[in-house]
Amino acid sequence: MKLNNSTFFAELIGTLVLVFSGCGAVIFCGSSFTIISIALAFGLSLMTMIYILGPISGCHLNPAVSFAYFLRGKISFVTFTGYTVAQFIGAAIAGALLLTICSFHTNGFDVHAISHYAFAVNGYGIHSPAQFGLVSCFLMETILTSVFIWIILGTGHASFPRGLEGLVIGFSLIMIHLIGTQVTGTSVNPARSFGVALYKGGEALHQLWLFVAAPLAGSVVAVILDLAIGKK
Repeated sequence: MKLNNSTFFAELIGTLVLVFSGCGAVIFCGSSFTIISIALAFGLSLMTMIYILGPISGCHLNPAVSFAYFLRGKISFVTFTGYTVAQFIGAAIAGALLLTICSFHTNGFDVHAISHYAFAVNGYGIHSPAQFGLVSCFLMETILTSVFIWIILGTGHASFPRGLEGLVIGFSLIMIHLIGTQVTGTSVNPARSFGVALYKGGEALHQLWLFVAAPLAGSVVAVILDLAIGKK
């Protein structure tokens, strides 16, 4: 894919939908708050976007995915940069929409209140849902991202059945959220983390580095795996 207005806008809108849907499930599901509902919201939103936007931009919706495609030589540095900018903008718009909706609650809204599930931010240490430490969270994010992106790269091989990409990638994101949500809140996507941390501020922004660095490290591992055992 080459960067143009259509691909840029597709990545922006797709990331907006992904972050709004997945993080919205965390914020708005209230008493029905479960890991399963969050995993489904992220996975199903990505699945649907792949079938709608895949033919336009490839539907990365994630800087770590775009980075892996760049490392694999499938997109240029210019396209990688443009996709990343679009993804961060889309995530920021999604976070702004979520914050606006929350702000008009009749009982008021405090973005720092625990009752609002930390505004769906990712974190480590005392900000981890189950209070896992930095090393645990870094390893989890790196491992989950590497598996996720390796699967994505695998769907691009000539031997992979066409038309099943969205199902496989969407269900893999569901699987990953089922594993990682109690540890970090599950990011595997720097834009997803940025989109809500931007408005939560404080420690959410201070800890954002991990949810950029670990997914990018996972991208490198995924590319190595794809080169080592993937079909070319």
